[in-house]
Amino acid sequence: MRADRLVSLVLLLRRRGRLTADTLARELGVSTRTVLRDIEALSAAGVPVYAERGRHGGFALLPDFQTALTGLNHDEALALLVAGSRRGAQLFGLGSALASAMLKVVDGLPDGLRDTAADAVQRLLIDPETDLLSRRVAAEEVSDTIVAEVRHAVFAGRKLRIQYAAVDQTPKWRTVDPIGLVTVREQGYLLATRGGADRTYRLARVLAAEALDEPAQRPDTVDLDRAWQERNAQFRTGGDQVTVLVRVDPARREHLVATVLAVCAEEADADGSLRLNVTFQDSRHAEWALWQHATHAEVLAPQWLRTSLHDRATAIATRYGARVGQRIT
Repeated sequence: MRADRLVSLVLLLRRRGRLTADTLARELGVSTRTVLRDIEALSAAGVPVYAERGRHGGFALLPDFQTALTGLNHDEALALLVAGSRRGAQLFGLGSALASAMLKVVDGLPDGLRDTAADAVQRLLIDPETDLLSRRVAAEEVSDTIVAEVRHAVFAGRKLRIQYAAVDQTPKWRTVDPIGLVTVREQGYLLATRGGADRTYRLARVLAAEALDEPAQRPDTVDLDRAWQERNAQFRTGGDQVTVLVRVDPARREHLVATVLAVCAEEADADGSLRLNVTFQDSRHAEWALWQHATHAEVLAPQWLRTSLHDRATAIATRYGARVGQRIT
């Protein structure tokens, strides 16, 4: 993550003095061009990095550079650095501010505490890009310009005009009353109302945004956690949801439950298997999720889903039933 790398760059310059761009690139495991961009970012954040040209030149910090920060112990500093490793700030357009804040936290610590905290944070990995099965985490990139305008409207209590690209729909302009911002599993959302009705917008689908001068129509205070739970409940009960009765191996229960919207009922069968009544967002969701469980789960109803899974299994069996050496078209 860039904020972590900027902290490492400053620490290298503090500990070892003047270093060339090539040396910094080698130490940080990045390209020289990336180091030069990071140096520019540090300067923009107010960190006094200067360049010396010539045979023995390089980059260095101004002598006695130190930020004012007192009263933090080791665990408090570590907690701030770990928090800075998460993507919420990036999703909300606060990446550069986060980098600057992390630098001030690390630089403001006493020498001994700074070294131990910096070493400790290197031994913690928060939300890596892939899991143990090499599946990439679905992180979304959001334009800093757009999210800055959204953030301004949220904090200033102004109406917000956005161009939004809903799924399978032509992008449209709409004016909303923003309530708050939420980040869930690497995805950012804007909670708002439109015409008095609750609305939830994914930030990655906002193509343009403009904070208006007109005050937003919203309560002075908000319980954002409660609001999110209510939106979540609305999502789970809306749309083209399907209910499925499925028999599953008890050893696979948790895997199945992790893919459904809700478990409506559950009971044990005489043979030791479990019978669950579950809901999925739509037919495609149901077919995809249950296909993952192969013979460990059996759909008992509805019939159309049994037929769909049967047809898919038949097609797979036909494809792989071809003789060795037979040309597959």
